[in-house]
Amino acid sequence: MSTATIKYAATDSAMMVRRSLLHIVRYPTMTIPLIVGPVVFLLLFVYVFGGTLGAGLGDGSGRGDYVNYVTPGILLLTVAGAATATAVSVCTDMTQGIVARFRTMAIFRPSLLTGHVVGSVVQTLLSVAVVLGIAVAIGFRPTANPLEWVAAVGILAMLTMAITWVAVLMGLVSDSVETASNLPMLLMLLPFFGSGFVPTESMPAWLAWIAEHQPFTPVMESLRGLLLGTEVGDNAWIAIAWCAAITAVSFFGATKLLNREPGR
Repeated sequence: MSTATIKYAATDSAMMVRRSLLHIVRYPTMTIPLIVGPVVFLLLFVYVFGGTLGAGLGDGSGRGDYVNYVTPGILLLTVAGAATATAVSVCTDMTQGIVARFRTMAIFRPSLLTGHVVGSVVQTLLSVAVVLGIAVAIGFRPTANPLEWVAAVGILAMLTMAITWVAVLMGLVSDSVETASNLPMLLMLLPFFGSGFVPTESMPAWLAWIAEHQPFTPVMESLRGLLLGTEVGDNAWIAIAWCAAITAVSFFGATKLLNREPGR
């Protein structure tokens, strides 16, 4: 790739990122639900179910310790919930003629997706930061050192990138905004069918197997280990592998769909 091509790609990508970030600033109603939903779940599970679920952790814990257990699951619920806004945004561009207009212009085509991805990752990580702050306010007490915080943020960022590309792919395959808003809801079930709210050991054997072998569980266990000092084991490497695989598959699928000629 020549220097001129790289400059051309960087300029167009920066323009699309700026467009995406401006949408986030101008339409805060798209960001607020990303925060409100997880916060409601956090308060519900801590203050309504926390006493019972905390006592059932097996170590005599109560509501105060359950908030430590459930917070990583809530953070991943925030990431999964943000996929809806991304899918809707991509589908809107595809169905309302913006992408068709861009195709007639001399523009670096992958920049159309770059703008959505970077803007969505920024929006999601800001939402995660707000939810994390509220969790700390109601009793979440991480014990991580600076290096462990960096590692935890890195894993969260990798998962956010992976889920964002999945959302972009969902937006591209959707024929309407309604479809695009419904497809990502499947992602929000993964923290519930994992170790997000209760240990997998408490589940029936068949469900525990599913929970232990789905992508969100190693991420949540890695966050618990890094932030709270529990055993990480192989979870971090498994989480990284899942994130890399999901990102790669979704990226190639999305770029192939974007490059497909209309009507084919």
